[in-house]
Amino acid sequence: MRKTLSFAAIHFGVAFSVAYAFTGSVLVGGAMALVEPAINTVVFYFHDKAWGKWDRPSRRLLDDAGSMVANA
Repeated sequence: MRKTLSFAAIHFGVAFSVAYAFTGSVLVGGAMALVEPAINTVVFYFHDKAWGKWDRPSRRLLDDAGSMVANA
């Protein structure tokens, strides 16, 4: 949990810094720092679901010895 909170704080700081650097506005920087991570979280949820569907054993190939190897 500490790692997650640490990442969230870093993400917030980066999002704020980039938006502030581009606009010079603390308000826009703060809004972007809140909105962008929230959208990223939703996108990651769907990305993870799609990744889970793609990474099923049916998508794996057999190597020459007949053992399963991941499609990377």
